[in-house]
Amino acid sequence: MNPDLDLTLQRVIRAPRAAVWKAWTDPDRFAKWWLPAPAVCRVDRLEARPGGALVTRYSEDGVAFVPHMDAAFLVVDELERIVFTNAIDSSWRPATPAPVAMTAEIVLTDRPDGTDYRVLVRHGDPAARARHEELGFADGWGTVTSQLAHSVEEEAGP
Repeated sequence: MNPDLDLTLQRVIRAPRAAVWKAWTDPDRFAKWWLPAPAVCRVDRLEARPGGALVTRYSEDGVAFVPHMDAAFLVVDELERIVFTNAIDSSWRPATPAPVAMTAEIVLTDRPDGTDYRVLVRHGDPAARARHEELGFADGWGTVTSQLAHSVEEEAGP
């Protein structure tokens, strides 16, 4: 981790790692938590494999959907790690995504009380990192992580 270029988030999710993995790799489950509520997510493509696509749209009203993310998975180590980037799109073409280009790494490890969930978002330069932080990285990624946790913890039950 490079503090000049990277942003991080860590949380314990009180659900089995397999449930968190499924929430990341099943399009219907992913759509439930990927955007901060009340925004609605629609998953056009979620191909959880190296080189696979991650294409989503969002809506403020649940009716009109606009593009949100067009990214590619770089690494998919089952039940352990997902890495994706929006610096190339789902067709493997170089991209200049708004608001910033990033590569996100999600790492899942078992804990006695659930899953250790770690996010590392890498940026190409300090200005991109600063912009992402100013735009609300902590709130945005924090909110969707809470939504993810709620959805899988609810499924896991007591």
